[in-house]
Amino acid sequence: MLQPRIALRGVRLPFRFLPSLPSRAYSSGAEQHADSPSPAEPSSSTFDPSIAFAPPPTRGDSGIHLRKYTPRTPGVRHLRRPINDHLWKGRPVHKLTFPKKGHGKGGRNNSGRVVVRHHGGGHKRRIRIIDYKREAPGPHVVERIEHDPGRSAHIALLRSQETKQLSYIVAADGMREGDVVQSYMSGIPKDLWESMGGAVDPGVLAARTAWRGNCLPLHMIPVGTLIFNIGLYPGKGAQLCRSAGTYATVIAKGTNLQSDASRDQAQLQKEDGKPLSQRERQKQERIFNHITVRLQSGEVRLIHKDCCATVGVASNPNYKYTQLGKAGRSRWLNIRPTVRGLAMNAMDHPHGGGRGKSKGNVHPKSPWGLPAKSGYRTRPKWRVNKAVVIPRVRNQGKRRRGYN
Repeated sequence: MLQPRIALRGVRLPFRFLPSLPSRAYSSGAEQHADSPSPAEPSSSTFDPSIAFAPPPTRGDSGIHLRKYTPRTPGVRHLRRPINDHLWKGRPVHKLTFPKKGHGKGGRNNSGRVVVRHHGGGHKRRIRIIDYKREAPGPHVVERIEHDPGRSAHIALLRSQETKQLSYIVAADGMREGDVVQSYMSGIPKDLWESMGGAVDPGVLAARTAWRGNCLPLHMIPVGTLIFNIGLYPGKGAQLCRSAGTYATVIAKGTNLQSDASRDQAQLQKEDGKPLSQRERQKQERIFNHITVRLQSGEVRLIHKDCCATVGVASNPNYKYTQLGKAGRSRWLNIRPTVRGLAMNAMDHPHGGGRGKSKGNVHPKSPWGLPAKSGYRTRPKWRVNKAVVIPRVRNQGKRRRGYN
């Protein structure tokens, strides 16, 4: 007599052809986390501070999400990658790319000489054309977030709602598919002017424009906002804070200091009875026309108020925790091996030669014999940038002997 078949759920049978068996896990760390993609929702026109302004970057271990791999081979034992499951899995838009080829991949110039060491080989890649100026007005919808092999940050594919044109920009941290971003480099839109009553209201202007991913002139960005993709010259594209996780902070604006400066100028004329000199007048005008920005290195710069900047933090902030795992992965990235000068012969490097690990009691030098440390010609006086108010802090966290 045949007995009825019993359905066993959760029981692992010794048959490999059963589709109900769980697949082998080759990596870990792909669980739900704060940066995991969420279903795209249509963005509303109402102001929401939680999604409008960019949050400060996470600094603790709780904000680091890396994918670890099962050490089935030595090359993946130490492999660590940031979890970016929201990235586009397909190819880029072909018309917005061009091939990277020629002897320029190997660090050579037009005559074939090596001008950048440790470059060469690498996988085939196409250069993505990034819109750093963002002069096109109107709302743009984020179609998708893509990986760019030519940079550490991610890029976003935008489609204009008015012209339907496609363009690539450097994505902000937290930007996802379906978000709406806008550029105000060509001026304030008509509807925004009407909502403010025909006059500039700083509070309403900041609430309606200073959203994550929007591109604005520096004079329209509120003090204390985190920005990236910062331009250095009016009418030119972004040049600062373009790599993964970088940002700067707006700490002062010339319009805030204008009333105090005019009052001080009146007192100076009243007390001394002399007008301001040409140098002092130029200094005041320079303060009025520039915005004070502090970079991550601690350097404080004066940047023209008409330069472009994007609100937020550059995407992929966990890129700095990446571990390649093996030397071959560096070769795929167009990185050739780096040999220490101490390990070379005396004819190849000033530190080479000798018996044992010794550079011959010489000061640190470059391969061409120039001093590499101690400030010797590392920043000559005739190259001092007048736009830098406070230079970057060097050797942070180190205490020199004789100083508190």
